[in-house]
Amino acid sequence: MSRQAVLGVENASFFYGATRVFEHVSFKLDSARTALVGDNGAGKSTLLKCLLGELELNEGQIVRSRGLKVGYVPQEVPAAFLDQPLRQVLEAALPTTDGSEDWKIDVLLDEIGVAYETSLQPFSALSGGWRRLMLIAAAIRLSEPDLLILDEPTNHLDLSNINTLEGWLDEDASLPMLIVSHDREFLERATTRTLFLRADGAHSFSVPFVEAREALLHRDAADAVRRKLETKEIERLEKVATRYRVWGIKNADFHKKAKATEKRIERIEADRTGAYVARERKLELHDGEIDAKIALRVSNYTVKVPDNSRDLFRIERLSVAAGDRIALLGINGAGKSTLLTALAQAFDPDLEHYDGQAPIRFNPQARLVYFDQRMADLPLKMSLVDYLCGADGATLREANALLAKAGFAYARITGPIGNLSHGERARLAFLKMKLAKPNLYLLDEPTNHLDIEGQEELEAQLEASDVACLFVSHDRYFTRTAATRFIEIRKGKLVEVESPDAFFSAQ
Repeated sequence: MSRQAVLGVENASFFYGATRVFEHVSFKLDSARTALVGDNGAGKSTLLKCLLGELELNEGQIVRSRGLKVGYVPQEVPAAFLDQPLRQVLEAALPTTDGSEDWKIDVLLDEIGVAYETSLQPFSALSGGWRRLMLIAAAIRLSEPDLLILDEPTNHLDLSNINTLEGWLDEDASLPMLIVSHDREFLERATTRTLFLRADGAHSFSVPFVEAREALLHRDAADAVRRKLETKEIERLEKVATRYRVWGIKNADFHKKAKATEKRIERIEADRTGAYVARERKLELHDGEIDAKIALRVSNYTVKVPDNSRDLFRIERLSVAAGDRIALLGINGAGKSTLLTALAQAFDPDLEHYDGQAPIRFNPQARLVYFDQRMADLPLKMSLVDYLCGADGATLREANALLAKAGFAYARITGPIGNLSHGERARLAFLKMKLAKPNLYLLDEPTNHLDIEGQEELEAQLEASDVACLFVSHDRYFTRTAATRFIEIRKGKLVEVESPDAFFSAQ
């Protein structure tokens, strides 16, 4: 970043009504690629909107150099783009509008492998991953910004496109960036500085995420020890001051000692170490048991595109046992999510037995839940507590307790789901699944919106339980950590592999 290119905040606070989003946040971006990391609901996207001038701070100020050109790719595709041709969306990113630089679009499309005819189609005709990649390409390769802000850039991207994105970032190493992401491997590869946004402000470290997080945890632990020692010293001095006041009845000199001791207590209180205590935000799965070894069998089944016009791949035989955590690997469009949807639709909880000749057969004891990456079934106008109470057998008391344990403030649980961040919606969906007491999970991109703490909790819960799970994820770290088996869609068939690394490398 040049000397004149400055962006940051000083003592910034933002509130929605009486609800604090963030408070007393200060930082300035430098020439590094900075990762902005925080819990779901910490206010990262809101902070970005304040930096961009879309929202106004309640307190503090934005520090921004005059004439600074910021490129920004939000989490959601702007609605105005959906009906525009792809080429028009890309043209809007060019610094000039006189057509003199349109050749840059042709070069970019050729490099990515997008046909000219495709560039004339509506933006809405592209998959979610390709829309996202095109917006990022426009910001990085076409708009020529002084600084780039990316909000969850890897969401909806397959591994091939994530690698493409990482390649672009490597090529333009001089471009300063602020990247909001929960993808741990991407952060480690793409950023050199880490900024943690928490309830106690912003904390900056001039190292990538893994090293930065370790440094932050060590600092929190040291602060907690210091605060504990300070508390013990205050308690000791309070006892001393009490004795001096009692003795002062007979000797006035002890009154002076008592006052001196009280002033010492005040000085310690004034400089007392602020120890950060994270709010409890449990993400829990139901550890449902299944007596029989096999939860699901699939044999001689062909996975087709949703309109049945074309075959995607064939499953000769697949068994999912209790305790299996199977990662389903495959390129974008191979049919991974289509298979999960087909399995979810084939499950009928009212059937005690399935046809022994059917291609998809569930154990009669199976209780299945399906996490859809789009979370399309969430009723956004319904309150959080009413949504949970809709689960079979769920009580109001149980719903309130679960929401509190998951970190949802009491004031928010009667509000609409639509007010939640995407990460908070994902946590709510997992709460509803827990109430169904499942023992078989189908998870389609479960970490897309979960913060890093939530991802780690999900990994730990899966590892500790005996549930069966079949999942799709483009998160390389989560896939390696959570899975016990790896199955790849390859040349129209399912192939079991020892490790996902060869597939990752091939992308």
